[in-house]
Amino acid sequence: MKPCAFALAMLAALPALAAEPFEPIDVFSLQYATDPELSPDGKAVAYVRTVMDIKSDRSLGNLWLAATDGKSDRPLTSGPHNARSPVWSPDGKKLLYIANDDGSNQLYLRWMDSGQTARLTNLTQSPGNISFSPDGKWIAFTMAVPNTPAPFAKMPAMPKGAHWAEPAKVIDKVYYRADGAGYLDDSITQLFVMGADGGAVRQLTKDPFNHGGSYSWDADSRSLVLSANRHQDWQFQPINTELYRVGLNGDITALTDRNGPDNNPRVSPNGKRIAYTGFDDKKLGYQNSALYLMNKDGSGKKVLATGLDRAIKDAFWDKSGDGLFVSFDDKGHTKLAYVSLAGKVTTLTDDMGGTELGRPYDSGSFSVAGNTLAYTRTSTSRPADVAVLTKGGKVRQLTHLNDDLFAFKQLGKVQEYWVRSKVDELPIQTWRVLPPDFDPAKQYPLLLEIHGGPFADYGARFAAEMQLYANAGYIVVYANPRGSTSYGEAFANRIHHNYPSHDYDDLMSVVDDAIAKGNVDTRNLFVTGGSGGGVLTAWIVGSTDRFRAAVVAKPVINWLSFTLTADFSPYFSQYWFAKKPWEDPMGYWQRSPLSKVGNVTTPTMLLTGESDYRTPISETEQFYQALKLQKVDTAMVRIPGAGHGLTARPSNLMRKVVYVLSWFDKHKAN
Repeated sequence: MKPCAFALAMLAALPALAAEPFEPIDVFSLQYATDPELSPDGKAVAYVRTVMDIKSDRSLGNLWLAATDGKSDRPLTSGPHNARSPVWSPDGKKLLYIANDDGSNQLYLRWMDSGQTARLTNLTQSPGNISFSPDGKWIAFTMAVPNTPAPFAKMPAMPKGAHWAEPAKVIDKVYYRADGAGYLDDSITQLFVMGADGGAVRQLTKDPFNHGGSYSWDADSRSLVLSANRHQDWQFQPINTELYRVGLNGDITALTDRNGPDNNPRVSPNGKRIAYTGFDDKKLGYQNSALYLMNKDGSGKKVLATGLDRAIKDAFWDKSGDGLFVSFDDKGHTKLAYVSLAGKVTTLTDDMGGTELGRPYDSGSFSVAGNTLAYTRTSTSRPADVAVLTKGGKVRQLTHLNDDLFAFKQLGKVQEYWVRSKVDELPIQTWRVLPPDFDPAKQYPLLLEIHGGPFADYGARFAAEMQLYANAGYIVVYANPRGSTSYGEAFANRIHHNYPSHDYDDLMSVVDDAIAKGNVDTRNLFVTGGSGGGVLTAWIVGSTDRFRAAVVAKPVINWLSFTLTADFSPYFSQYWFAKKPWEDPMGYWQRSPLSKVGNVTTPTMLLTGESDYRTPISETEQFYQALKLQKVDTAMVRIPGAGHGLTARPSNLMRKVVYVLSWFDKHKAN
């Protein structure tokens, strides 16, 4: 009997136990798989098994190896550290990966026949984007290189024994801070190579541009095709990347030259073609990334799958070079498909994802060996497991990482349906999660949870936060209003230069429909959302008083201040607005939730990370102070050290849910 099957059989044989509620502390028991990498012979998948460490309050990842026949699943690394990015050598005899065993991220190489492992590097910065050359002789990777500018000013010498104030910090960059990274130094990401068994590290790119984009080795192992933005005004053209051929001698040749992104290069097995993704930039809020094909020298560019109105996220060639395996989101599901060189699209599966634990966003990854894929598989009841998929569409799941936990935990039933918007009858895909002990004879409070982005999508994927709300006795409703991705470019751009707008009406239609379905206590309607969902939650309480209470998480409250303080100001000011803030201040103000604060009567709590540089906490502070001046019942919850990824640490995922539920419980009608 297979190990997983044996474990499940043992669980089934145990005496029946009363199911327990899924509680916030159970977040520390969750596990999920990432980075599934198929061996060249297709017989094994190396992947990262991520667990939550309750002592350090961090996620920890170790490498595991699962046989594709389902007969074994074994650890390759272990211990309280992180290993990631497994990459097979072309002959399948070695496994390259990044780990921080000795306190810093370094490259490690494991010989699979003996299990012997060597640390290959002693780098001063963390490597990324690692790969073997096709001939197995080289390893390529990217790494930040310090670039210390000349001093702005020279201070007099400090006398011996004196203690002066800290030195001034001089900032002259367009991008000077980034969410998750803080204030940026002057380093530049460059491309490097080294011998496959270690040795001297050689820097290939040296010009003052970031070369940290995706790349693909040429078939002859003499050069690489790299995505980078090497335009002189790159800071003001934030998405205008091109593809370049970089030789092992450092020579660089441009292969594309259009205005728009060119990303994810994939050189065909025979080296004659390059597949890549991108689009002609029209400065729209949302633009689909199409799948392109060109000859090795950059000639003969064309679009594959012209009829697919969805954004291609990644692509890998099949063994023969006759087509590519791709991923894209479609109506709240992340699909894997095969695209022939004639442009025919054949869907293989629609259940990739599960690496976003908190909310049901798209996520996950896949790899290819021959005509077999390994991918992260999810459902509404499980985070990501490893599965393999053949070109014919047959799926075998190799891991069941959370079955031992959920054998004794209750989960709410997730139902998918569609709602017509009251504005224009636009179909809105919707889900609801019922309390695990749902009784059709009873009424329950309703919680509307709104996704961020706004150009993103929720879907049929596991979401710990939704399940925790349902286990607390709420009917939880979430939807993809206009502006969401996975329904085509036109659907997403219904909010282009007009957000928030009728997406509000879509969400109110979803609430009305949920009430019409029955079992909703209409005295107890609640609403919450984060980021773009925080924008809409703040807009909602300024537009209606139908909700008993609201929690606005990491919002934008004032578009004028946001556009000039967010970490990607050049992007937001070009793509989300037609003009700069001082050129159209009323246009910015009319779309700002702060403009509606005089209407708010709903008790509204705000919740944001203090180190959030995407939607800076100054936005939260503005709304909090305005609500106080209006004498609205409010509270501001600040999460120390947290960025826009508010729930990155397990305790903060729990903390968010606990504070949201406490606020709603405080204002619930009895």
